[in-house]
Amino acid sequence: MNSKIRIGICGYGNLGRGVESEAAKNPDMELAAVFTRRKPAESLQIKARVPVVHIDNAAGWKDKIDVMILCGGSANDLPAQGPELAKTFNTVDSFDTHAKIPGYFSAVDRSAKSGGNLSIVSIGWDPGLFSLMRLYMGSVIGDGKTYTFWGKGVSQGHSDAIRGIEGVVDAVQYTIPEGSAMERIRNGERPELSTREKHTRLCYTVAAKDADKARIEREIKEMPNYFDEYDTTVHFISAEELKANHGKLPHGGNVIHIGATGAGNSHVMEFSLKLDSNPEFTASVLLAYARAAYKMSGKGECGARTIFDIPPGLLSPLGAEDIVKNLL
Repeated sequence: MNSKIRIGICGYGNLGRGVESEAAKNPDMELAAVFTRRKPAESLQIKARVPVVHIDNAAGWKDKIDVMILCGGSANDLPAQGPELAKTFNTVDSFDTHAKIPGYFSAVDRSAKSGGNLSIVSIGWDPGLFSLMRLYMGSVIGDGKTYTFWGKGVSQGHSDAIRGIEGVVDAVQYTIPEGSAMERIRNGERPELSTREKHTRLCYTVAAKDADKARIEREIKEMPNYFDEYDTTVHFISAEELKANHGKLPHGGNVIHIGATGAGNSHVMEFSLKLDSNPEFTASVLLAYARAAYKMSGKGECGARTIFDIPPGLLSPLGAEDIVKNLL
C-alpha cells in the first residue's frame, strides 16, 4: 500500500471543492487529480496543483488513484457514473435519493465486483450518519419510535426546483424543522406527525423584472413532491440581497428516538448537527469513509457497501491500539 491515500475527485461543484479543501487537512491523504465533464478539462479553475482530467480519460488513472470520490448529483450524474467508475476504481459517493438507494446499490455492487473494487455508497449525513444513528437507536431501545428532522438549512434540490420556474432568476430555499414537534418528542410523547407538522419551507426568490409574482408563488406552493405537502412561505427579494444574505450553504438536523424499558421507564436519545457548510461537512464524511474503503480494499474486499457495513475503527487515521487507548 502507498504511504498516502491517493484521492481522485470526480465532479467539481460545491461538494468537489469541499473534498479538495478538506483532503488537504488529512495528513494520510493526497489529492492526485480532479476529473470533470467540462471541455476542455483544463478550463476548470481549481486551487490544488494537480492534473485536471476529462472524465472520458479516467480509466487511464486506474493505478494512480486509490479511492475516487464521486461528487456529482444524485439525479443525473451518479446513476451512470457510480456503476461505471466502480469498474475501475474504489469509490465513495453521497447518492441521496433514499427511495432509489437499493437499486443504485445493486448496480454499483455488480460493477465493483466485476472490477475487483470496493465501493461505499450513500455516504454523508443523511443518508449516512443519520442512517447509522437510526440503526443504533432502534437497536438499543427496540420499544420506541425514531423521528428525523432536517434544518434549518438550505436545500439545494428544492432551490434548484424553484429556479426551474418560468420568471425565476435565482432562489434559495430553507427547510425549517417544527420546534414544537421536537419538544413534544423530547418530553416523552410519541406523536404521529404528518409531513406538514414536521417541517416548513421558506423560499427567498428573485423574480425577473416583468414576471408574474403571484403565479410564481402559486407554482412554488403547489409543486408536487417538493412543496405541496408543506406550509411554504415565499419572499421576493433582489439579487443583491440574495447574494449578501443567502450565499452560504448551512444545514443540519436532528435524529430523536423516544423509547421505554422495564415498567415504563422512558428514554430519549438524540443526535444533532448544526453545519455552517453542508458541502464541507459532507466532504469530511466522504474522506473518512474513503480511508475505510482503502483499508478494506487492501484486504481484498470488493463489491458495494453502505455505512452499516463499515467498522468504525477503519474511519480513523489512528491505529487500533491508539483508538482503544484514547477513545474507548
